[in-house]
Amino acid sequence: MDLLEISKNNSKKNAPFYVKMLSLFSVVRGYNILLIIIAQYLASIFIFSPEKSLKHVLLDIDLYFIVLATTCVIAAGYIINNFYDYETDKINKPLKTKLDAIVDQKIKLPIYFILNFLGFIFGLLVSWRAALFFSVYIFSIWLYSHKLKKYPLTGLFSAAILALLPFFAVFVYYKNFSEIIFTHAAFLFFVLLIRELVKDLERIKGDFVKNYQTIAVKYGEYFTKILISFLVVLTLNPIYFLLKYPEIGGMKYYFYASVLILILFLCFLWFSKSKRNYVLLHWMLKLLILAGVFSLALIDYSVLIERIIPN
Repeated sequence: MDLLEISKNNSKKNAPFYVKMLSLFSVVRGYNILLIIIAQYLASIFIFSPEKSLKHVLLDIDLYFIVLATTCVIAAGYIINNFYDYETDKINKPLKTKLDAIVDQKIKLPIYFILNFLGFIFGLLVSWRAALFFSVYIFSIWLYSHKLKKYPLTGLFSAAILALLPFFAVFVYYKNFSEIIFTHAAFLFFVLLIRELVKDLERIKGDFVKNYQTIAVKYGEYFTKILISFLVVLTLNPIYFLLKYPEIGGMKYYFYASVLILILFLCFLWFSKSKRNYVLLHWMLKLLILAGVFSLALIDYSVLIERIIPN
């Protein structure tokens, strides 16, 4: 049965089980969650605890619970975000909204509470501090979805900070407070800010109709492009300092490529006028982040050889 036919006929109850699961996967953005899981483990292996063996990191039960807690809380966050953004998404993402709507809100909300409860429990299995962290994280995601995202600066910065918090959880767990980690975080933070501004341009029509006071809605496309350009220049600073660290190993090639991609991105930005153009720019940034996750494995080639291949 065709997914769009199911939505048009409002036959949610009669939809096949696999269609409902696909709809729920779309709501919680399972592809993003999988990427975050991979990123947390790669960051743990190559950045946060480079002195520990691969086996030690992969079999660390506390890290496992932190990743599980993060997965549950982020999935719940996507559900509550989907709940509050339903009307704007009908304008900005009509096809995805039809797919998401196959699973009724009455089913999504109990899943939201269950996932948050599981996230808290998994955090508690690590320590009370971890449980407190994930409790604050849960509240922050709700506050962002309900209030903060409707306003220019709070929406921009809170979205980028919330995207960084999963790595902060692992960062605090390993207590590795080196300069290179803060520089990595600065690079990712700027890229996330740029991505949020591009998303504002992409969703400007729905946000305007629903009176979401994003930077693009309040100050216009031209000002938003100037701000994005400024952030791209700022992003070059952590790249410059990261390239001075010999510890980044083969990841330096990723940062060289990032400079080129950001310049191309900036050129394309100023010629972009349609939603389709902004979607393409958004995908450029997504691929840049995705490449950054997997390029973590290039930091230390010996890890790939010595840790994975037994002596």
